Amino acid sequence: MLDFLQKLLRRGGSPRSPRAVALSEIRSSFEAAAGDEQHFPSTIDPRIYHVQLIARYFGDMNSRLALDAGSGKGRFARVLQDLNPQARIVTLDLALAMLAHAKAPLLPCCGTLTQYPFPDHTFDFVYATESLEHAVDIERAVAELTRVLKPGGKLVIIDKNIEHWGRLETPHWETWFDRRNMEALLARQCRHVSSDFISYWEDVPPDGLFLAWKAEK
Repeated sequence: MLDFLQKLLRRGGSPRSPRAVALSEIRSSFEAAAGDEQHFPSTIDPRIYHVQLIARYFGDMNSRLALDAGSGKGRFARVLQDLNPQARIVTLDLALAMLAHAKAPLLPCCGTLTQYPFPDHTFDFVYATESLEHAVDIERAVAELTRVLKPGGKLVIIDKNIEHWGRLETPHWETWFDRRNMEALLARQCRHVSSDFISYWEDVPPDGLFLAWKAEK
C-alpha cells in the first residue's frame, strides 16, 4: 500500500497552499470523534441508498482506481470494495485516528480536502459523501475533486441542502450547499452534470435534506 502511494506521489502534481481556516481545530475534532462509534461508525448497512447510488453510477470498478475524499473510517469504501474486489480504493482523510479503521485492501492516505497529494488525472472514480461540508474552501475543494479525476471519469458528491440549514446541530465551520451553485462549480471541469434529492433509503421519499450531484469529466 505504501509503495503504491509513493509511486503516485513521485508522478508529480502542482503543490498548493490550503487556507488554514480552523484546520487544526477540524483535525482535532475528528481525531477525537474517531472513538465515537455511535455517531461515526466504521461500517454501514450496504443497502443505504447513498452508497447504492455511487455503486450504480460508477458501475464496474474492478481493476480501476477510486478516491474516497474525506473517507472517515472508510465505511463507504468498504462496501464498494466488497462489491468490486479488484478495485483499488484510496481513502483520504484529515484524521489519522479515522484512517486507522480503513484496513487493507483499502489504501489510506492522510490529507486535506483542499490539497491532494496526487497528480492530475489520477483516478477513474472520485466521490465525497458528507465530507465536502467540512472543507475550509469549497471552491478549491471542488477543484481538487475534478483535478484528480481522469477524462471520462465519474464523480459523485453527496451532501446537505442549504435550504434546510439549521435542521441539524453542526460545528461552526460546516457548510451546506445550493443545488445550482454546486452544479456550476462542477461544470467548470465536468460534463453531464446533474443533481437529485435523495434519502437514506431508496423506498423512502426524499425530504430535501440530502442532494446527490453526479458528473463526468
